[in-house]
Amino acid sequence: MTEIKVPPVGESINEVTLLKWLKKDGDYVERDEVLAELESEKASFEVNAEKAGTLQTIGKEGETLKIGDLVARIDEAAARPAGQAEEKKPSAPATQAQPEKANIQAPSSKPADGVNAGGNSVRATPLAATMLTDNKLDASSITPSGFGGKIRKTDVLDALAHPGRAPGKDLFSRTERRDKMSNLRKTVSRRLVEAKNTTAMLTTFNEVDMSPILSLRSRFKEKFKEKHGVGLGFMSFFTKACCFALQEWPAVNAYIDGEEIIYHDYCDISIAVSAPKGLVVPVIRNAESLSMADIEKKVQELAGKARDNKLSMEEMQGGTFTITNGGVFGSLMSTPIINIPQSAILGMHKIEERPVVVGGQIQVRSMMYLAVSYDHRIIDGRESVSFLVRVKELLENPEQLLLGKDPVKSLLEL
Repeated sequence: MTEIKVPPVGESINEVTLLKWLKKDGDYVERDEVLAELESEKASFEVNAEKAGTLQTIGKEGETLKIGDLVARIDEAAARPAGQAEEKKPSAPATQAQPEKANIQAPSSKPADGVNAGGNSVRATPLAATMLTDNKLDASSITPSGFGGKIRKTDVLDALAHPGRAPGKDLFSRTERRDKMSNLRKTVSRRLVEAKNTTAMLTTFNEVDMSPILSLRSRFKEKFKEKHGVGLGFMSFFTKACCFALQEWPAVNAYIDGEEIIYHDYCDISIAVSAPKGLVVPVIRNAESLSMADIEKKVQELAGKARDNKLSMEEMQGGTFTITNGGVFGSLMSTPIINIPQSAILGMHKIEERPVVVGGQIQVRSMMYLAVSYDHRIIDGRESVSFLVRVKELLENPEQLLLGKDPVKSLLEL
């Protein structure tokens, strides 16, 4: 009998939560097959079968386990179920046959009285369809009560009588639910409060004209993707700009350790990513030494791992400066919280066309507000503002991202 125990997942982590079993008790599992998913306070990870055999589950879903606790046993002496391998092969074609059958039936079942809502055909009676059109209602927001999910006249009248009600919600409902806070969410909560309570945090703002970068991306994004196999996003521009500015203002790239200040001659840029189980901050190591394509590839890799809960502890530890992009959710302006023990964080926001004065003339430009939150114990106002102004200058003149200064001034050695 082989015992499967909770493995060590990093320093200072003593317990994990068993999120879910991917195999059932009594299943015959193969070697290296994934058995369960666990979550520590920093990341999710999987437990694999060390040997082939019959699984005996010990831990329960939602249970908190200590490092080294027994999760399961595998009886490697158990005989493989007869015909198990042969049964798995025909299942795939059988599964694939189902959609094909549905596709054949779809034309015959499509009603003549369909209402188009966002490109999807929604079933409704002729009178209900007319009422939806006349009142400019979204058919997908109506809860159908007719046979086969068909919207009826009474459903439309009900929606008109109770505007703003979410589809499928009961009227005057007062239900509530309680969910156990995950280890990751508890860690995020603790660190955010710690950052507010232990740092002298201030925020400085500026705005950047993103028109040059938008123009550059429009001109080269196809060739860039064809050459490097990855899209040309905004993160590479901001990461490059921050790396140049951090090396010019080293206090922004440093942090306090006791009564000492630790400065870094490298830029390990943390990028805030919204993952299914909460906010994670993977790190791009030595970003100052990477090309634009290398940065984009790394961002894509880390963001993909975050979405799939595949980030390792090493990929989330360290970091000397953080970039967070609230603009992807529509944020126009915010004050990001420092990712301790770091001393500063840059907040990107939504790009929005606004009238600005350029050379005495009012022009419409694509503008973005930038915010830098910083620890005033180590970074003075002059340093924080100058850092942000430098980032703004580099972004508005992306040709400077090649050398960190104006190419013409470099040519003239000015």
